[in-house]
Amino acid sequence: MILLIERCLGAGVSVDGVQVSRTGRGLAVFAGVETNDTREDAVKAAAKICGMRIFENESGKMDLCVTDVRGEILLVSNFTLCGDASHGRRPDFTQAARPENANALYLVLAEELAKTVTVKCGVFGADMKVAVENDGPVNIIYETGAKRKE
Repeated sequence: MILLIERCLGAGVSVDGVQVSRTGRGLAVFAGVETNDTREDAVKAAAKICGMRIFENESGKMDLCVTDVRGEILLVSNFTLCGDASHGRRPDFTQAARPENANALYLVLAEELAKTVTVKCGVFGADMKVAVENDGPVNIIYETGAKRKE
């Protein structure tokens, strides 16, 4: 699983001009599910996201996690994170999981996150318009599996 985790002041998703999700301060998380990902990867990812200390404390040091600041999470599926752009000009998406498998693990990730924090979701497989008011900016890339570089 490849995750792009963005600290944000707010984020929202619209589909066909209709807003389907909106969050306040917290995290915008874009999740790409790869072919070899498992339920354990989704559980591991949820724990990492909820515990990641990327919010500033009263001294300005990044020492607080999303639950410490009572933040929310906007979770958006994003298969393009699985793209390999190391060769040519067109990314190769062969490492992206098939939609039915990706959706199942995306839902596990959402359920695991929801055990700890308020989660709002995008619409799996839809053409989404995502607006994120990035805070910092702070953007972290996290991969649950081994690095894909060979």
